[in-house]
Amino acid sequence: MNEQIANGAGQLRDIKPLLEIPDSSFYLYWGLIGFGLFLAAGILFFVLKKILENRKVNLAKKYLSALKAIDWIDSKRSAYEATHYARLLATDTRRKELFSQLEVMLERYKYKKNVDTVDQETRNQFNLFVQVADESI
Repeated sequence: MNEQIANGAGQLRDIKPLLEIPDSSFYLYWGLIGFGLFLAAGILFFVLKKILENRKVNLAKKYLSALKAIDWIDSKRSAYEATHYARLLATDTRRKELFSQLEVMLERYKYKKNVDTVDQETRNQFNLFVQVADESI
């Protein structure tokens, strides 16, 4: 019987050892997770960018409606409000130029204790600024 075992063991010597198969599933797994996180971060970035762009447009509309709602009976308060909201709306070159002209005209009504009513030239310049701001928004 020992001979049969010895013959059997001799036949088993022809069996080759196990081959190591390269396995890259670990790297594929983490690569897919990394790609998914990168993709999610990109989508989140563009969504937040779009939301902030829409918010800016809404703020501009809010400032424009505040400009249109200014009551010119109290000249001093109106001049301060007009300057504040017009400064916020003056973002491009045309509006900045009009604002610089309007600001000089509104200075007369700001720093004094008693001021006159707003003259027609200043009101026309203000209305021009509001019209240009309304067209660009």
